Amino acid sequence: MDKQYLAPAAELARKNGVRYPNESEEYRRARDALLAEEIELRRHIERVAEQRRALPPGGEVKKDYRFEGEQGHASFADLFGDKDTLVVYSYMYGPQRERPCPMCTSLLSAWDGEVPDMLQQVGLAVVARSPIERLLAFKKERGWRYLPLYSDTTGEFSRDYHAIGEDDGDDAAFNVFTRRDGAIRHFWGGEMGGVTADPGQDPRGAPDLMPIWTVLDTTPQGREPHWYPKLSY
Repeated sequence: MDKQYLAPAAELARKNGVRYPNESEEYRRARDALLAEEIELRRHIERVAEQRRALPPGGEVKKDYRFEGEQGHASFADLFGDKDTLVVYSYMYGPQRERPCPMCTSLLSAWDGEVPDMLQQVGLAVVARSPIERLLAFKKERGWRYLPLYSDTTGEFSRDYHAIGEDDGDDAAFNVFTRRDGAIRHFWGGEMGGVTADPGQDPRGAPDLMPIWTVLDTTPQGREPHWYPKLSY
């Protein structure tokens, strides 16, 4: 929606009318001010998403990347299924790791139940450099039902799309590809990291892909800066 047709956020906040038992006037004034900022945040998220959707065509995927999935060998085009858009998450579970990254695992555990919904709109692939047998063993251990796991058998895709860091170690990566008019192209990839991080904050992207942080951001303590998910507790 064109911004000129949007009512001021503060005006919408005043119209909200929500009240909770025994709240003070001080609380309500501060909450309405926060609500106005939340409305502006929602609008900013939509502006960024609109700008992302308007990106010009990205680089064409010309290499013949090969993967190993639960059903055997797969080309990059196979990962799309019957969709024209493909979301690829690069999972930090490569040959240097005895166990997968706990942060990635927390994210993917949250995604697992939503995979059937995602697949109504886009293709999805979770790619790691471990052999497919190792990935499937962990999928069973974790109780994942739906995540489509693929082994990047040569590591070439992972290297080209920024899922390999220093000393040949893993980096998480999130990339989106399109298939249009016979060509597969890169559409968008997450580029926020250590260089783009603000002081005192983890080098995370925006919007944040992890539901746990969205929930914790609504609490009084927020994100505990030195806490990270574990594989078990």
